Amino acid sequence: MHVQARSRAGLALTLAIAAALAGCSSIDGVAHRVANVVTPYKVDVVQGNFVSKEQVAALQPGMSRQQIRDILGTPLVTSVFHADRWEYVFTIKRPDVDPQVRKLTVFFDGDRFVRAEGDEMPSEAEFVASLNGMKGKPKVPQLEATEAQLAKYPPRKPDEDADQAGSNAAPAATSYPPLESR
Repeated sequence: MHVQARSRAGLALTLAIAAALAGCSSIDGVAHRVANVVTPYKVDVVQGNFVSKEQVAALQPGMSRQQIRDILGTPLVTSVFHADRWEYVFTIKRPDVDPQVRKLTVFFDGDRFVRAEGDEMPSEAEFVASLNGMKGKPKVPQLEATEAQLAKYPPRKPDEDADQAGSNAAPAATSYPPLESR
């Protein structure tokens, strides 16, 4: 009887090991399916300056470098060897979408703007739509107040401004001391 009990225990142990090994493949399959559903967050990578069609349209020959910088922002690439041109490069890389790359080169003669060459730039509304994956015409917020909105706030009278500023307030400085001592 003792021998039969040992053989039955061995058989039970063998069956338990076989069942556990068989279950491993199904557990692995479930884990694999869960891993396909749960994916890590992939961040959008944006580099450079976005330049819109409206900004390029605002450029006029003869503008100074500072005026161009005010409109387009600081250039991404300036070269010591090519001081007469600035490069504006914009790239955006998003998961599962082809990367967008846009380039604009601005040429100068001395300090004066001459011309700009580069890719066809999207309008601000088109760019916003491409970011959101929107269909149709995107809604771009209005950035200026209408006359009806301004009418809600009546203009101040000159005497109100003086009352709010305080009667014994010092006048604003018209010149400032130097930052460094001479």
